[in-house]
Amino acid sequence: MAARRAWRECARALKTELHALYLAYRDPRTPWYAKLFAAGVLAYAFSPLDLIPDPIPVLGQLDDLVLVPLGIALALRMIPPAVMADCRARAGEAARARPTSRVAAAVVVGLWLLLAGMAVALVQRLLV
Repeated sequence: MAARRAWRECARALKTELHALYLAYRDPRTPWYAKLFAAGVLAYAFSPLDLIPDPIPVLGQLDDLVLVPLGIALALRMIPPAVMADCRARAGEAARARPTSRVAAAVVVGLWLLLAGMAVALVQRLLV
């Protein structure tokens, strides 16, 4: 259970760092070369395309586990520390202020279940 909690904290930290990197990319105090590299890292992190496709066992996942954190680390070194401190503070505030709504989640799940039921009914009608 402690390992799961540690992984969740690591994932939250990575998410916050990615948001801080995005904010630094948009900050006018960030040098152009750092903006260019940060844009590449962010695009690769959120892109469905990988250098090594995920279906390739082990290497596909290692690609994401190594390249994305390495790219983030390099981009963070290019950005001035004062800019990153401001961006981390803003990203942390945004993470704490992010609203969560169980009602909205229930509505989305309900819509998906409704669509799945309609798809099953359509397939049954076509088969009979």
